[in-house]
Amino acid sequence: MIYLLDVNALVVLGFDSHQFHSRVANWVRAADSLRLATCSITEIGCVRVLAQTLVYDLSVTQARTLLLKLKRSPNAHFTFILDGNDVSHLPGWAKTSKQIRDGHLVKLASANGAVLTTLDENIPGSYVIPL
Repeated sequence: MIYLLDVNALVVLGFDSHQFHSRVANWVRAADSLRLATCSITEIGCVRVLAQTLVYDLSVTQARTLLLKLKRSPNAHFTFILDGNDVSHLPGWAKTSKQIRDGHLVKLASANGAVLTTLDENIPGSYVIPL
């Protein structure tokens, strides 16, 4: 199984002092040969969150470097999913603006033999990283 990490899961995994870092890091370490994935939306979202939020206080360059380092980590095996889905692939449950990205990512993951992986328990069809 390939696990497409959503923006929040990427941020949490890459930022050691995040309150949920150990939850995600332990999940990655516990599974042998876990196959993780990113895509344009999740990578750009991760860099945007890390660079715009005062909590993380990183520049765009620092956030980009952090993500690239994470993707090269020997503890995680990352692949990149190309995004060929247009708006016609949005699932019917995506009814609000907050659900559009999640719906797109669920369908993108599924189209590529993966599952959207998140800490958010409210995304239909996703895998929630266990406590």
